[in-house]
Parts: sequence; structure tokens; C-alpha cells
Amino acid sequence: MSTPLAAPSWPHCAHGADPAAAPTGCRGVHVPGHALCLAHLADADRDAYLDGLTPGASIDHRGTMFTEGLLTALLNALRDPTTGHARLGNAQFRSAIFEGDAQFGSAIFEGDAQFGSAIFEGDAQFGSAIFKGAAWFGSAIFKADAKFGWATFEGLAEFRRATFEGDAWFRSATFQGDADFVSTTFKAEAQFGSATFERTVWFDSATFQGGVWFDSVAFQGDAEFESATFQRDAWFESATFQRDARFESATFQRVTVIRSPTNEGAARFRYAINESAAQFGSATFQGDAWFGSATFEGDAWFESATFQGDARFESATFQGDARFESAKFVDAVQFGPLACAGRVVLSGAVFGGPVTLSFAARRLECRRTRWSSTAEIRLRYTTVDFAHAVFEYPLTIAAEPDPFVLTNGRPLAEDPFACAPGPGVRVASLRGVDAAHLVLADVDLSGCLFAGTVHLDQLRLEGACTFDMAPPAVHWWRWPPVRFTERRVLAEEHHWRASQPQAVRGWNVAVLGAGRAGPLQLAPVYRALRKAFEDGKHEPGAADFYYGEMEMRRHADDIPSSERGLLTAYWALSGYGLRASRALVWLGTAMFLTIVLLMAVGLAQDTPKQTASGTVPADGGKVTFEIDKDDPKNPTGKRFTGERFEKALNVTLNSVVFRSSGQDLTTAGTYIEMTSRLTEPVLLGLAVLAVRNRVKR
Repeated sequence: MSTPLAAPSWPHCAHGADPAAAPTGCRGVHVPGHALCLAHLADADRDAYLDGLTPGASIDHRGTMFTEGLLTALLNALRDPTTGHARLGNAQFRSAIFEGDAQFGSAIFEGDAQFGSAIFEGDAQFGSAIFKGAAWFGSAIFKADAKFGWATFEGLAEFRRATFEGDAWFRSATFQGDADFVSTTFKAEAQFGSATFERTVWFDSATFQGGVWFDSVAFQGDAEFESATFQRDAWFESATFQRDARFESATFQRVTVIRSPTNEGAARFRYAINESAAQFGSATFQGDAWFGSATFEGDAWFESATFQGDARFESATFQGDARFESAKFVDAVQFGPLACAGRVVLSGAVFGGPVTLSFAARRLECRRTRWSSTAEIRLRYTTVDFAHAVFEYPLTIAAEPDPFVLTNGRPLAEDPFACAPGPGVRVASLRGVDAAHLVLADVDLSGCLFAGTVHLDQLRLEGACTFDMAPPAVHWWRWPPVRFTERRVLAEEHHWRASQPQAVRGWNVAVLGAGRAGPLQLAPVYRALRKAFEDGKHEPGAADFYYGEMEMRRHADDIPSSERGLLTAYWALSGYGLRASRALVWLGTAMFLTIVLLMAVGLAQDTPKQTASGTVPADGGKVTFEIDKDDPKNPTGKRFTGERFEKALNVTLNSVVFRSSGQDLTTAGTYIEMTSRLTEPVLLGLAVLAVRNRVKR
């Protein structure tokens, strides 16, 4: 990096030589052969000096005070008659004061141009000027506009610690050598649009108090903006960085627009602070993009950006949204860890290689995001919208239980989530996703929309993946009373039941954009999730989804009434073979009814007695006896006695296990026993089946 020249020592106007012409305090270098500066020479001497100048001559007027007329006369003396442009050799204007406009437009400086510490009280006109040597403007003060548009700097351009109080125009300027704007202050607008920097340009610690435009600028060397301060809008639209672009520790207080730039080298924004919106739309980072520890206090826009190298956002903080819609990550290996108080939007983005994404964010949107290789998404505090994402290789979405650890061994700061209830991860939607390669670990699926997911039966659920539950309370205010058994329920069933005319409290109403899925659409979803749980050997979880599948089938519109009636009976008797308590209640009811009926009309009054009757032939011989039994008599008198209860209980218990008790029954009792032997073993079997489905592994 260049260094400023030491303050030179030069002869000043002689105090007292001509009190009228050389007032006390004049610091102007005297004209050769005279004891006064050019501003204080007598008219005749000044004319003689100017007449002696030729185009391309070197001049030394340091500290001289120039009026607009005096400067015009000097430049006219150096004007080349063939081109009409002033030609200067080594031009020394250090500490000079230009009271009016300084008209150096189209001038050609064939040697060094020294304007260090000069003061331009009017406009500084250097448009289309050519500086063939070094151009020194260090510590210069431009009180009005400074116009360097289309100027050419073939050597060093030194503007270190210069102050531009008016607009600074460098539009379409060409810097063939190094450009030094270190610690420069731009109090008004700074226009560098379409400028070309062929070598390194330094804006370190520069202050831009007005808007700054670097649109379509070509940075062919390194671009150094370390610790620069942009107090208003900063525009880098369509800029080209062919080598490294360094914005470390820079501060952007207003909108930052770096739309459509091309970074062929590394882009470094480490520790940068963006206090307002930052726009990097359509940017191309051909090298690594370094945004580590950067702070974006407003929204950050990277839509349609291309990251051909690593996208390094480790420890970056987004206090607004981080938008990467349609961005392309060609070879990114690690994206994050970063903290975002708003949304991380990756909708339409493309990841070309294996990548690990680590975010602590309020919401992650990955609609239509495409992964062309394996990927792992580790999250904290996040709600994920994964609708219509595309991936052909294994992809894992997992909740990170502990804070992310940075490469320096320190945990990621999570200040935006200090008031968050917990670091859990919630999945909002998997609609349109092919779940054949999807793994979900330790995530909350209570609000997830599954309708429209492809190959849902191949979804892998690991760890503690939770679903929403049915409202468990008994609702007595309606008839008949309703009680929903606790089970895993999809969010879409919540939405559907909440939309029904007779909906009870406890079902969640659909949020905007959730759509409307009915039983016909939800039955195959429950079926696929049931298979996924069965493949994972999680039979109790599979049972819940089987229950949900049967519920949706029972309420669907595409089944005949006979089948709906059969399903309703299956549901009422045993909860589709999953509610043992319900089957046992029905079994107990049936047994109680059987006992009561048997005691009332089923058991005979007394045990029928056997009788033997026969005829003895008159002439003797063989005697034949007929043994008969009286028909059971219907009971009369007291029927509900302890003895009759014991007999009825014996008959009923034998009927449950499909055995005959051998009791003497009336005709009605016989039919009661037959009915009991048919129904009660079925109810017992349903209860056993329900218990098995809950404890099976």
C-alpha cells in the first residue's frame, strides 16, 4: 500500500517584499526569478512568466491561491494548440487553494500531479483528464463537487484522507495503477459507476456519508474496503471483482446493493456490519465468499446468487431475513452455522455437492429447493417448510440439541432466541416431496402437512419425532357425548374436523395456505405412515396411524353405506381392534345381559326328573322300559336368587370360551346361550387383539 509524501519545505512569498501584493501569511511558492508567488506577482511579471511556459512544462505552485481567472490563464499557457488540451509536466499544487472552479478538464499530466492538502472551494473539474504519472490528492479538501468522470490514472491515484464535501464523480474513470482512498471521507454522493480499477484499490477506513455507486465497476485487482463505513446506500450493481474483494469489518448503515456482481476471487465480508438491507442479488462468487461473523441488521438478499466456491457464513448474524431464493451453491461443503432472527429462504436454490447446513433460525423455507447430492440440515429453534423440495440422495433434517460449535471451539451466539421456549425444530410441510431418501430426526411433526407426499411409506423417522394428539376431553354438552381417545393425529385431520359443523373444541383450525384435505386424501397418508412405522418396528405408533386410516375410510364419501355401517360397528365395538377397554366394556355388558336373561327366562324352574315306564306281557317274557325326561318348565316365583345367579354365571363363563355348561335351559335359554357363545368370544378376541397391537414389538 502506498504511503503519503512527507510535507515538503518550499520557499514562501517573502513577507514585506510587496505588502500590497504579498499579504502576511501567504505560503505560495515563489515564481522562479521572483520573490512572490504567482498570485501576488505584478501583472507584467505574471504575463512574462506565463508567456515563457510551453505545453508539457513542469510547474511548481504549491501553497498558491488561485482564482478561477488565474488558473485559466495558467492552463491556457500550457495548452497544446494541436489538441486544444492543456499539457503539464510535473505539476506541483500541494496545499494550493482554488477559490473558484478548478477547470482541469481534459488536461494531460505527463509527469506527477501533486494536489496533496489542496483546497478546492469551487468545483474541481478533472473530467477526461489523463494522469500519466502519479496523481497525489492526499488530504485534499473538495468543498464543492469533484468531477473525475472519464479521467485516466496511469500511475498511482492517491486520495488518502481526502475530504469530499460535495459529490465525488469518478464515473467511467480508469485507474491503471493502484488507487488509494484509505480514510477518505465522502460527505455527499460518491459516483464510481462503470469505473475500471486495473490494480489494487484501497478504501480501507473510508467514510461514505452520502450514497455511493460502484455499479458496473470493474475491479481487476484487489478491492480493499476493510473497516469502511457506508452511512447511506451503497450500490455495487453489476460490479466485477476479478480478484479478492475485502469488506472485513465494514459498516453498511443503509441499503447495500451488490446485485449482479461477479467475484472471480474471494469475497470477504467477515465482521462486516449491515445496519439496513443488503442486496447481493444475482451476484457471482467464483472464489470463496467469506461472510463469517458478519452482522446484517436488516434483510439480506442473495437471490439468484451463484457461489462457485465455499459459502462461508460461520457465525454470521441476520437480524432480519436471509433470502437465498434461486441461489446456486456449486461446491459449498458447509453453510453455517449462522443465526437468523427472521427467515432463511432457500426456495428454488440449488446445491450441487454434498453439503451440511447449520442454522439457528425462526423459519427455514425450502420450497422447490434442489439437492443434487447428499445433504444434512441441522437446525435449532426452526420451523421448516419443505414443500416440493427435490432430492435424489439421502437427506437428513435433524434437531440439534446443543448450540452449534464454531471452528474456534466457541458456541454460536444465539442472542435472537433468548426468549424462545426451546430449541426444538418443527416441520411445517412435506407436500410434493419424494420421501424415499428423507430422514427426520428429533423433529416436531404436529403441524406438518403430509398430503401429496410421494413414497411416504419409505420415510425414516429417528429419535423423538412427535405428532399432534387428539383432544382427550369428554364433551358432554352435545348428544351423544363425544370422547376422543388419545392418539397420534395428522395436522390435516385437525383441520378437517375443526371445519365440520358439529366440531368440538380442541381441534386446530387450518392456517392460511394449509389447503383443505378430506378423509379421501388422508386415508392413504395414514396408511403410508403406518407402513413406515411398521418397517421401523414401532408397532404402537403404527397402531395409531392404522386407527387414523380406518377413521378416514369410515368418513370417506367413496364407500357404500353397508361398508360404512360395518366399519362403524367395528369402531364402536373395539376401536378397530385397537381399544381393549372398549371391547372389554362390551364383553362385560354382554355377559351381564346374558346373566340377567338367563336368570329371568333361561334357566328351568327345577331340574327335570327322569321317568321309566314299561309294559309286562301277560304271558311273561321280556319287559321293555322307556326312560324319558320332563320338559324344562319356565320359571315361576322368585327368579333372581343366588342359586340361579350362580347357574347363569356358569353358563355365561362357559359361553365366553365357547363351551357348553350342561345346564338345563328353557327354550329361550338355549337361544340366549347360542347367542352368547357367538358374540362373547368375538368380543374377547377383539380385546386380546387390541392388547397385542399395543404391546407388540
